[in-house]
Amino acid sequence: MPGETASLARRYGLATAVAIIVGQVIAVGIFLVPAGMARSVGSPALLFGIWILMGVMTLCGALCYSELSSRFPEAGGSYVYLREAYGDAVAFLYGWIVLLVLDPGLTAIFAIGLMSYLDRIIPIAPTWQPVFAAFVVAAVATLNIVGARLSGSILKVLTWTKIAFLFFIVFYGFLSARGSGENLSPFFAVPTDIVGAMAGGLVGAFFSFAGWWELTRIAGEIREPERNLPRALNIGVLILTATYIAVSAVFMYLVPVGNITNDETFAAQVGETLFGSAGVVVFSTVVVASVLGSLIAYMMVSPRLYYAMARDGLFFRGIAAIHPKFETPYRAIAIQAGLGIALIFLGTFQEILSLFFFVVVLFIAGTVASILVFRRQGTATFMTPLYPLPPLVFLLITAVVLFFIGMRDPIRTLIGIGLVFLGLPVYYLFRTRRGN
Repeated sequence: MPGETASLARRYGLATAVAIIVGQVIAVGIFLVPAGMARSVGSPALLFGIWILMGVMTLCGALCYSELSSRFPEAGGSYVYLREAYGDAVAFLYGWIVLLVLDPGLTAIFAIGLMSYLDRIIPIAPTWQPVFAAFVVAAVATLNIVGARLSGSILKVLTWTKIAFLFFIVFYGFLSARGSGENLSPFFAVPTDIVGAMAGGLVGAFFSFAGWWELTRIAGEIREPERNLPRALNIGVLILTATYIAVSAVFMYLVPVGNITNDETFAAQVGETLFGSAGVVVFSTVVVASVLGSLIAYMMVSPRLYYAMARDGLFFRGIAAIHPKFETPYRAIAIQAGLGIALIFLGTFQEILSLFFFVVVLFIAGTVASILVFRRQGTATFMTPLYPLPPLVFLLITAVVLFFIGMRDPIRTLIGIGLVFLGLPVYYLFRTRRGN
């Protein structure tokens, strides 16, 4: 089979790796989550405290992933670490859910979200939005197949433009005096329902940072991975934390919490406060560029997991084929695009994704916990500083987030767990085909 024995080229440097983290994680949520969190916690001090806490937690997780990536600098990310720590079955169950649900669902969400904001700039009939969304997914997939270096360059431009615009909003928002310091008071207000406020705030902040770990899926294509992956993970997390805190601060300064009607109109309110009637168009343009960057980043890294599964014989081996000319896992990329497009037209991807929030977070916690296993097997080129504090901090806060997610909808959580275990017969089928 052409290209099946080829290997992935190490074509990406530190700057691209950082852009992948920042570009993928900061999407439309940067304009939506601060509103929901502000309404939930009702206290600027508590809001900033949650962002800082989640930033510390994410940094702890990134330090652990840095060590894991230095031990196993190959394509696959969490799948590889779960495989090495707990065996093929656990790794397959994670890959099974990611392949069939998480990656296609998020691909569909990015594409539909992009269309909803593009519609505010160039009106698009509702019946045509799924068609254009599918076209965007197909175009991004093609770009990632035939122009891996070009997609990395485009991603860097979109990511740094997005960050520059966000910090322009921060500085312009405060210096223009279009808001009021009174919007941030009482700064140390205590919510009436502190448990509910913390639940909404922590879960919202966790999912705002979610996806930082996906960079490790592309470890097989990072130059000097033992050096660049740890640096990229930690630099990326610091940029994310600073961005979320700064943007939340200026948003609350510009628009009083009591005036927030819903998350989506909040972005429009901020835009109108800063730029007048043109604010909606300005913000919508930035959101379109932001989400497009997220989609490019996600389709760069995600297929490497299916490639790794196929390489291990836990998926159809032909999916591990590398294009002989472009040196990309073209069949794996095509699978993500195809499933994402299918979900776009089905239109139920958000409901399907919600079933697996708990499970995905649980797998990421298990991945971080695997560092405790590997520490008994010797040292790595990057060792997590202050060990065992970082994994313990990450796991403790993640346990709280899991509790809140599970209690929010226990029935859907149990259904999601049950559906994961439906992958076991499929695992044994592939293992039998593999011959062991």
